[in-house]
Amino acid sequence: MPRSTRGLVPALHVLTDTRGGRDPLPDVRAVVASGPCAIQVRAKDLSDRDHLALTRAVLAVARPAGCLVVVDDRVDVAIAADADGVHLGASDLPVGLVRTISPAGFVIGATVRDAVAARAADDSGASYLGVGPAYPTTTKPGLPDPLGPEGVAAVAAATRLPVIAVGGVTAARVPALRAAGVHGVAVVGAVSEAIHPAAAAAALAAALGSPPTPLAVPPAPRSGSEAPTASR
Repeated sequence: MPRSTRGLVPALHVLTDTRGGRDPLPDVRAVVASGPCAIQVRAKDLSDRDHLALTRAVLAVARPAGCLVVVDDRVDVAIAADADGVHLGASDLPVGLVRTISPAGFVIGATVRDAVAARAADDSGASYLGVGPAYPTTTKPGLPDPLGPEGVAAVAAATRLPVIAVGGVTAARVPALRAAGVHGVAVVGAVSEAIHPAAAAAALAAALGSPPTPLAVPPAPRSGSEAPTASR
């Protein structure tokens, strides 16, 4: 895949689902067939070596299709696998620090819940923002109350960065989120729990726009604070 795609943020982001020993690669193959996308490798239940192996396997599927691959939380795994970037949550390394140790063109996503955190992540060099949970979700326990489209809109209005809504997202909810000002959406269960993951991915892509157009990543600031991201 041409490295120029590192400078683009797709509208459709799909997180791998390894819960219960599930193999996420069939879902990845289904998703990349739907058009431009980002695959976020989330594998909290895997060992470091297995996490690295999964990331490389996802890259082997997604990169030839022109899809972005970022690793959830694990900067070390992302860099070791030569992934396109990383997505950082509240307890992960600060965005500004990761920007200083990552290669040129590295995509850094940051999860935020309010305008203050959005501006801080932008100042620290984030490439895009994950905002949520937008709706109730059972995929990840212990999350704060859902923001709803209104809460997501408040964050989107406060930043120049592409906003990706996450949490309880379905194709039917995409129009309301688009109206709230988001660039795209991130999903787990909407694909992994679907009877036909390929059809689910295609429906999400169609709701976002066919094909969902990637946005250019704003250039990282030359210097910035290492502000923590907000609660994930």
